[in-house]
This record gives sequence, structure tokens and C-alpha cells, in this order.
Amino acid sequence: MKFVLGIDTSNYTTSVALLDVETNIVYQTKRLLPVSSGQLGLRQSDAVFHHTKQLPKLIEDLFQKLAGDIVAIGASNKPCSKDGSYMPCFLVGEGFARSFGAIRSIPAYYFTHQQGHIAAAAFGSKQTGMLKNPFFAFHISGGTTDLLLVKPDRDTIIQCQCIASSLDLKAGQLIDRVGGKLGLDFPAGPALDNLANTLPDYQPKGIRPSIENGNCHLSGIENQCQKLIEEQKPANEVANFCLYSILEAISFMAREAVEKYGDYPFLFAGGVMSNTLLKEKLTQRFHGFFSDPVYSSDNAVGIAWLASQKEFLI
Repeated sequence: MKFVLGIDTSNYTTSVALLDVETNIVYQTKRLLPVSSGQLGLRQSDAVFHHTKQLPKLIEDLFQKLAGDIVAIGASNKPCSKDGSYMPCFLVGEGFARSFGAIRSIPAYYFTHQQGHIAAAAFGSKQTGMLKNPFFAFHISGGTTDLLLVKPDRDTIIQCQCIASSLDLKAGQLIDRVGGKLGLDFPAGPALDNLANTLPDYQPKGIRPSIENGNCHLSGIENQCQKLIEEQKPANEVANFCLYSILEAISFMAREAVEKYGDYPFLFAGGVMSNTLLKEKLTQRFHGFFSDPVYSSDNAVGIAWLASQKEFLI
């Protein structure tokens, strides 16, 4: 068996994946970084420390179950392709890839965390063929609320151009902050989703997303949710209001993109796209592609797949 190894050390999760290049079957393991109760994230120094502790154990667990030759390795080395994009947490995975590649005399390839998310969502939804043509992709997580125009690229497999974004709070941050106000543990996404789904037929009124030149502002939604909490509205109504507000902001950005760039297909990636309410409503509106949550949340599958394409197809 021949494998490509993928590593992703994001601000939330340590992830390792092995892609069997002959069968296209993927094996992965990952672990959330520990966050103390009441906190809404980690300092970068703490994230680096936890990745350094967790990565060896995850690799040990994965390789105890599998045997084969590693022919290439890939790692995420920065959040996205924007100028100045950098987070120290990615140094852990990048450093391991450089060292492992040098020791084994195999090529090491580097991609952005965002490219990994897009590739993982395409792989998980069995739509890797769409990466050969232009398409729209939403990358929505704790650190991003980006609408991307994705095009094939010979050097990097895919090129992600950000054409719209949240200009302040990101959707994942908003969900975690509102969840924290409701007493939910971090990360609050699954629990907030469960709360909202206790009111399946409820659609809140008065939602007016703040839009600026095709981009959105989400910080005002946090203030509106805080007001609902102060008015002692039920937690499930607050959860619904939060998620429907994000839905309307995403929908506006999508419609603006189609009008400006053309009617390309949509792919939805990132941890927030695991939300069942958002998935149902966005599917109805835009008929886009979603992957299973295991490929939406942080993972190394996309990095492994991109490295395999770089190794064998370029």
C-alpha cells in the first residue's frame, strides 16, 4: 500500500490523515485542542503547546492500524493565501512535514488551511471533479466567513480568491459567543444547532443582515442576541435568531456573487457548515454541495488529497 500523509494543525484541532493513493480511501484521526470551561478559544502559544503534545500520539494511533509506504507528505502552513496570512499554530505541522520529508527523502508539499478545507469538502461530497473548473466556495468557521471564487491552478491545485467576507465578527465566533452567553460549552456549534432544531417550524422575524459592498457585518447579530437574552427569550429562540441571521447574510453574499461573476456551482466548507439548519436552508436556496461533518470541521483529509494531486498529477 502507498499512502500520502496529511497534517493540519489549526487553531482548534490537531489532524492527521492517510490517503491510499491506489484506492482513494482515507484514514484519519484528529483531536480538538483543550479549552477550559468558560473560555472562547486559545492563545497561539497554548495552541502550539497542545499541538506539540497531541500530534505524536495521533500519528502513533494511526500507524498502529496501518502499514504501507509513505510516498509524499502535505501540511497546512498558513490560514489562507492573503498577504500576511500567518498563525504560529501551523508551524507545528509544517515543521513535522519538513523533518519527515527530509528523513524519508520524500517530497513535502504545503498548502493553506483554507485550501485544505475546500479540498476536504469536495472529497467528502464526492465532488473532486468540480476542482477542475471554476466554482464558488463558502469557507465558514471560527476564523473565516469567506466567499471564494475557486479556480484550478497548476502549481497549487486550486487557487482561492476571496470575493466577499465578514468585515468584523466571523460566523463561528458569533456562534461561540452567543453559545457562551447561553451557558453552552466551547465550541458551541453542535449545542446551538440542537437548540435551534427544537423549534423546527419557527422562523424569527426582524432579521436584517448588515451588508456593505457585497460583504457582511455579523457583530450586530451578537448585540441583537444579547438583547433577546436580556428580554428572557427562550434559549432555542435565541439560537434560531442567531443561525437564521447568519443564513440571510450568507444568502445575500451568494446572490451578489452570482450576479457579478456568473452562475457557478456552490461548495460549502468549514466547521459551521456542519450545522443542520444552515445546510437544509442553503441546499434549498442554492443546491450546493455539502460534505459529512467529519470533512467540514477541521481535518487533514484535504491536505492529503492536495498533496497526492501534486505528487502524481502535476
